[in-house]
Amino acid sequence: MIEVLRENYGHLFEEALLQEINQVGTYKEVAEGGYLIEIGDYVKSMPLLVSGAVKILREDEEGDELLLYFLERGETCAMTMQCCMGMTKSEIRAVAELDTTLIMIPVQKMSEWIAKYSTWRDFVFASYHNRLNEMLETIDRIAFKKMDERLLAYLKEKVRISNDNTIHSTHQQIAYDLHTSRVVISRLLKTLENMGKIELHRNHIKVKNID
Repeated sequence: MIEVLRENYGHLFEEALLQEINQVGTYKEVAEGGYLIEIGDYVKSMPLLVSGAVKILREDEEGDELLLYFLERGETCAMTMQCCMGMTKSEIRAVAELDTTLIMIPVQKMSEWIAKYSTWRDFVFASYHNRLNEMLETIDRIAFKKMDERLLAYLKEKVRISNDNTIHSTHQQIAYDLHTSRVVISRLLKTLENMGKIELHRNHIKVKNID
């Protein structure tokens, strides 16, 4: 596991910290669509992403979901950190967007490494900053942008994350992520198809030109 750590986190952490992560971390694989964290769970470890992508979702009182942001290689979830360090229940759901590999860090090491390693401390603070900015962007899109603009931004992000112009998501799944109805998403997708920006197929969406 040490070589995987060096490849993905060697530019962030010194060798001594990499060795400690190698000693206490647990390598984990999660298939696309698999759950890493569920709302209401006590979080006992923090994920460091090695490959793949994870989407972080929030749920309202009626059980409808809203996509907050994606995590990618070399990143971690600030909200998971907060739950770890505060020993509180998770308020988010984490689902593998792609086949994903992670290294899980025991919660006991969080505070210890913040005091011991400046690189870890910088990583934690940068993660909080980046995730906060992403959540602010999500709030801005909800508050200030129309649903067609939000859908376009969502499709662009899905293409970027997967590096694939084919999106294997149902209209209902997209509606869940964007906290709207399937009927609205289907109508907007049909409009985008008529504009020549996408092609709709039975089990996937082909993105052609949404720049």
